[in-house]
Amino acid sequence: MISDKKHIQQLAALLLKKGITDIVISPGSRNAPMINTFAGRLEFNCRNVVDERSGAYFALGLALEKQNPVALVCSSGTATLNYAPAVAEAFYQNVPLVLLTADRPEYWIDQAENQCIRQENIYSNFSKKNFTLPLGESEKELWFAARSINECLNAAVTGTPGPVHINIPLEEPLHNFLEAELPDVKLIETAETESVLTETELEKLAGEIQQAKKILMLAGQQNPNPGLENSLAAFCGKAGAAVLTEHLSNLSDTQFCNSVDLLMSAILNDRIEDFQPDLLISFGGTLVSKSVKQFLRKYKPAQHWHLSLSGEHFDTYQSLTKVVNMDTADFFDALSEKLQKKDNGFQRLWKNKEMQVNQLRDAFIAETEFCDLKVFGQLASSIPENSVVHLGNSSPVRYTMICPPVKNAMYFGNRGTSGIDGCLSTAVGFASDSEKINTVIVGDLSFFYDSNALWNKYLGANLRIIVIHNGGGNIFSMIKGPGESPVFNEHFFAENTRKAEALAKAFDLNYFSATSATELISALTEFYSPLHEKPVLLEIFTYAETNTRVFRELFKCMK
Repeated sequence: MISDKKHIQQLAALLLKKGITDIVISPGSRNAPMINTFAGRLEFNCRNVVDERSGAYFALGLALEKQNPVALVCSSGTATLNYAPAVAEAFYQNVPLVLLTADRPEYWIDQAENQCIRQENIYSNFSKKNFTLPLGESEKELWFAARSINECLNAAVTGTPGPVHINIPLEEPLHNFLEAELPDVKLIETAETESVLTETELEKLAGEIQQAKKILMLAGQQNPNPGLENSLAAFCGKAGAAVLTEHLSNLSDTQFCNSVDLLMSAILNDRIEDFQPDLLISFGGTLVSKSVKQFLRKYKPAQHWHLSLSGEHFDTYQSLTKVVNMDTADFFDALSEKLQKKDNGFQRLWKNKEMQVNQLRDAFIAETEFCDLKVFGQLASSIPENSVVHLGNSSPVRYTMICPPVKNAMYFGNRGTSGIDGCLSTAVGFASDSEKINTVIVGDLSFFYDSNALWNKYLGANLRIIVIHNGGGNIFSMIKGPGESPVFNEHFFAENTRKAEALAKAFDLNYFSATSATELISALTEFYSPLHEKPVLLEIFTYAETNTRVFRELFKCMK
């Protein structure tokens, strides 16, 4: 059974032809024609998430896992606004979401009709393409709609991927069905193209790399890509370049340095100019580390090249001189063939310094009292290899970056916008289609904020939730400024005394807790047992004052 609405039939047929079969639906009435049509076809894999905000983040996680667009379906009115935070995150993470929002006919907008808001172009700042379907179903209107739907779906995956929005006005009746097949529709495809360097430009860039004495590579957030890692390692071996990565860069070659924040503190008492690059080459998305940004803005490279398939002019370090519009791995492969192997003294400088700070870090964590830093040190050695780790924002992502990465683990986090509002929902969406153990680490405020992430039936036994309960927003006592405010406790730290145990029971999760290093080691053994038949939550209790003091002592030790 499918809806009798011809635009919905055509939309469903085009989604199938484009291979977009995962649909996250939030219940409603105005979106009934879409619900009935998608759920009425076995080719679609429909999931139901009541909370639209959580549902959109769930779809974001699912799209990250499948590496394929995911469509969302909601009713009209504020339901559409609840998608907005995840749409912004997807936009800045370059994740293709297809937003299908039901709407009232235009003649009811601003006429005191129920569930009516101005939905046209509602995500225009955070989407690649926006289109409102016509209300009429004439032959010309259906042709126009089909062409525009093709254009939107192509935009979601062409060049740099991202969200697209199709707004769908619908008149009553909404629940008329047909026993019919979907219509035959015309598919409009985009031809695959490649961006390559001309031979002249290739020779020029190779010459500049050959002449540069201190080359620094900076990798931002990106999905795991073994091909890129191999290409980058080969390039650095020839160019003698130092490479700074973070866990979310998903690059783990032994040539690379991933203790970025600790390194930044450690070089302050050295001849810091020795670490200043002549040439900076950046690629990927955002970086967590604020200190590396401050370092490069103060000690600017003579040249900064940014590699971007869609040509973004990211001048993060206020020194951008060149944008290279091509695939990153292709860039490194092409340049490697032109280079003569150089002395890698600059690379050794960074690696030797990292070895020193890692030894100091490990000794410091081993000797310190029970606190967040101690917890993350234990997690780094307890999370299973070859698993997936999802990092909550604020202090969890920063503590994780201090500790060594889990071997062969994939790291994900909502660093496009860096909000706490959907970290758990994104991880749940990813884990719902993953065969690996998925560990999500969030703070207590993040967990309670996004607890509706647990309000769906797609939580599996592979999901492990770790809640770092330090009594509030501990990040604000770690950074300069908020801690000196007279209203710190109430309006920055937002003290939290509620525990996660009751929510874990409400959503039928296995629950463990730990308040000491001994309890934590024991709890983690149980937590990662393969015998669990449902999701597991581990709540770890620490003290905010201890956390802040130890965190600051660590960086004093590095200096």
